[in-house]
Amino acid sequence: MRYLFFIIILATYLPLSAQNQTNAEGRKEGRWIVTAGDAGKSDYLSSAIYEEGNYSNGRKVGVWKTFHPNGKIKSDITFEAGRPKGPYTTYYDNGQIEEKGNWSLTKNYGKFVRYYENGNVHQEFDFNESGKRTGAQKYYHPNGKLAIEGNWNGGKESGEVKEYYESGELRVVRVFNEGTMDDAQTKHFESKKLTNIPAIKEPEPVMDESNKVKTTATVNKAELQANIGVFDGNGQHTLYNRNRQISQKGEFKNGRLYDGKLYRYNTDGILQKIEIYQNGKYVGEGVIEDSMK
Repeated sequence: MRYLFFIIILATYLPLSAQNQTNAEGRKEGRWIVTAGDAGKSDYLSSAIYEEGNYSNGRKVGVWKTFHPNGKIKSDITFEAGRPKGPYTTYYDNGQIEEKGNWSLTKNYGKFVRYYENGNVHQEFDFNESGKRTGAQKYYHPNGKLAIEGNWNGGKESGEVKEYYESGELRVVRVFNEGTMDDAQTKHFESKKLTNIPAIKEPEPVMDESNKVKTTATVNKAELQANIGVFDGNGQHTLYNRNRQISQKGEFKNGRLYDGKLYRYNTDGILQKIEIYQNGKYVGEGVIEDSMK
């Protein structure tokens, strides 16, 4: 019995003692478990596991897992020589898959799928070896119905791109040539099922120190209809313009942005300004990062 007890203790101790080790050169080696405290994550319990995986001579290899503050898995990403390469999956904190695909250093390749938090598919893309979207591409409404479908060639729209109402009815057909839309061939279709769709309104006017309305660029209402099938005027929404750029994002009340951001573009589609609203009032401008231009 004493011998059996010793074996059990030894079997329990060895895996613990073998993790978080370094080799003769002082580089991380083998199995590592990193706590939130070690990673400097203040929104976790310091003792909670933040990530775990294997090192080889100081570089991450194989599948590494990270975790949300609630303990549920946040991602599992395949590494090769310290860089993401191969299959990966990310997860919402409710346990649902957020997206899955394949990385090659800094690019996606192959099949890519993103999901809504309710588990329904949001986007289905295919990337070529250069990381550009190619072939059939699809977007879906939160209810699971198709929102947009078309073909891309080398990262650009090619041929017909169809958009659908949330009801499943065809909304718009656009024709592209190497990413350039031919306006003359665009066809719009009215929904026969959607009624009482609330209008998208501008946020409350911005007042200056003299209580006069500040002059701001006018948003073309016709450009804010890209996802009208899912916009009910209240709650959290992301609205897109006809170029599929984000125009308004946040919480809406009675068709007007209440808490969130309004994005303004010039006629060339270049982002010029981000207005931030809280409690229905303008509170300032957001920073435009280089990656957003």
